[in-house]
Amino acid sequence: MIVIGIDPHKSTHTATAVNSANNRDLGSVRIRSSFDDYAQLITWSKAWPDRIWAVENASGLGHHLTQWLVSRGEAVVDVPSTATARVRQLSRGGRRKNDRIDAAAAACVAFSQGDFRPVAPEGQTGVLRVLDERRVDLVKQNGRLVNQLHALLRELFPGGIGRDFDTEDAAKQLKAFRPETQADAMRKNVALEIVGDLRRIQFQIDDLSTRVKTELAASGTKLMKIHGVGIDTAARILARTGDPTRFANEAAFASYTGTAPVEVASADKQRHRLSRYGDRTLNSAIHIVAVTQARTPSSDGYAYHQRKMSEGKTSREAMRCLKRQVAKRLWRTMRDDHSAVSRPCSQAALGSSRTGWRR
Repeated sequence: MIVIGIDPHKSTHTATAVNSANNRDLGSVRIRSSFDDYAQLITWSKAWPDRIWAVENASGLGHHLTQWLVSRGEAVVDVPSTATARVRQLSRGGRRKNDRIDAAAAACVAFSQGDFRPVAPEGQTGVLRVLDERRVDLVKQNGRLVNQLHALLRELFPGGIGRDFDTEDAAKQLKAFRPETQADAMRKNVALEIVGDLRRIQFQIDDLSTRVKTELAASGTKLMKIHGVGIDTAARILARTGDPTRFANEAAFASYTGTAPVEVASADKQRHRLSRYGDRTLNSAIHIVAVTQARTPSSDGYAYHQRKMSEGKTSREAMRCLKRQVAKRLWRTMRDDHSAVSRPCSQAALGSSRTGWRR
């Protein structure tokens, strides 16, 4: 097996072929980030028919090349940059570092340490991630425009207008306003332009919400049956998690989301502290679910939170425990959804002799 490591950059990519049997560098090539050079890379790699590609940070700068390779039937794995740094540190050659060495390090990680994850073509979770990121950007832009409009209205009207105003109220008051100075006339014109921008952004946000609902319905997810998980939260959790089966167990998922406590034991003292690692966006979504459950007496999370409080834990400690339980349930739900989708294909392959599955 020949492993071709890739060190990706924005404008160029460096590939190094390594023999997995003896860790020998078989050659390297540097290409530009273009479709023509991608084709040249495939031509260069045909010297080793039995090959696998190891891309460092395949979800970052190597995303485009990785998906291009996967779409052409190539076997690709994602290697974390921290793992390649560890290989460089332990290998011979001192502190030398260049693109060829980095690409070789990615290949070494893939076949010697197994610190990688297979890359699959982007599916529904990729669509949800694009929609969620776009919606977040629009919501932030909407907030900035609302603040600008408030500032202008405060200068046009004594005390401004109420915080719970809508664009119709603002437009009505602005049209009835008669400016006495050129500056006020300009403020009125700019405020009306902002009102138009707010209407357009709100239309886009509503359209994105509709598209997210459609994608969630097509995915068949049961996340929204969990108390506290709404449409936007479910889309964010699915988008940031991707394939749930890439996590070996619920503990691995909790570590990825930053909901698993970090042990800081010493001698006879056994204690844990809050984890600041993991995907913070996913951690924030889990926090929203946990807070909602903790404040709703009819939810299971409320009873769990109260029980932890009665055991002597502080409110924050009880919330951390609840977030860990929420992460466990989210992962199990996504895993079961994934199994439900893949089960019909597996049953068709096994034939009609097997009638059911045991869990």
